[in-house]
Amino acid sequence: MACSLYDDYFKEDQVITTVKDVDDAKFIAAFSQHLKRQGRFEIPKWADIVKTGKAKELAPYDPDWLYVRTASMVRKVYIRGGIGVGAFRKIYGSQHRRGTCTKKFAKASGKIARYILQQLEEMGLVEQDENGGRRITKEGQRELDTVAVQAATGEED
Repeated sequence: MACSLYDDYFKEDQVITTVKDVDDAKFIAAFSQHLKRQGRFEIPKWADIVKTGKAKELAPYDPDWLYVRTASMVRKVYIRGGIGVGAFRKIYGSQHRRGTCTKKFAKASGKIARYILQQLEEMGLVEQDENGGRRITKEGQRELDTVAVQAATGEED
């Protein structure tokens, strides 16, 4: 027997969609396009020549790679919370190929993660957590959930 309060609050045809409910690739693509359309996220001059870590040989080929990385990072902050620059360096790190020597893990660039988190703070999507790292704000959660609904239904804003 279901609770009547629950039945009154949620209608059968009503679908609650958050970032956690949407496929990650769809959300990241939708939010990166959302960031690009808004124009609030500033792309630095060094973005087209910088490597993403010491284990990489070249800069990314995609000209919109910073929007994609930002969307991925804000999704991780939404899901995990309390995540900082050091954790992002480990998440986006890769294997350093050293020729005939064995591979070795190398962390990603901290400047990129720090810059993205600072931009997200200026936009009001994330804030610093008192226990360290960053967490999502109420306004950020609202904006991310709106984009998640659009990504789930396949709409454009």
